[in-house]
Amino acid sequence: MSVEIAAQAAPGFSITPLRRVAARRVEHDWAWACDNAEAIDRNWERRKAKTPGLFDGPVYLASGCAIAEDACEASLFEVRYSRFIAFRDAGVPDALVANAFAAIVPHSRDGAVLLGVMGAHTANAGQIYFPCGTPDPGDLRGDGTIDLAGSAEREFLEETGLTLPEGAEEEWVLLRGDGQLAFLRPVRFDDDAETLKACIEAHRGHEDEPELARSVIVRSRADIDAARMPGYVQAYLASVFPA
Repeated sequence: MSVEIAAQAAPGFSITPLRRVAARRVEHDWAWACDNAEAIDRNWERRKAKTPGLFDGPVYLASGCAIAEDACEASLFEVRYSRFIAFRDAGVPDALVANAFAAIVPHSRDGAVLLGVMGAHTANAGQIYFPCGTPDPGDLRGDGTIDLAGSAEREFLEETGLTLPEGAEEEWVLLRGDGQLAFLRPVRFDDDAETLKACIEAHRGHEDEPELARSVIVRSRADIDAARMPGYVQAYLASVFPA
């Protein structure tokens, strides 16, 4: 069963329905990172002092995004995580680069949407959004493509313990704004929201250091937390729930 998404997103974001998403690794000479190397190092030291468990591994950012009819292909290049986080902390100052990622959005049988509160040990502690992660070399395939759909499913399983319903439709929406390309795949589950939440909490209880501090149920616009939900999350939820 598909999920109804309004054609209009919240101000500052566009929303594009898609049937297929793809990504390819490219080379990109990122001038902003070279010009701001010292500031990036200082920002990383500050971040590490606050959250010692952060790891400066390779991740991918987007240098391009092409949409043809109902398909989209993003061009992604490899950077160190310290460069990505400094870019984001600086307010995404390079308009030619974007934070691209994919996420499963779980919709319950009774019409709610489930999200997670990020744990205190993470870079985004306290923020509320859909289970997801920045693509990394583990998502790179031998033909040079980057498996965004696989990345979304892996992160979803790791963080929630939930598996996708058999035969779930692969439909996407792209949220663009604030220097982000958020490829969201809404999936309708057969259980109600409280049952799904209980399953997620049980999964968290078996992890030594769960990524999520807890799960959150959103049933209407009144549940949108403007202080802790990123803009793309607010925009998506506003498109799902009527005013």
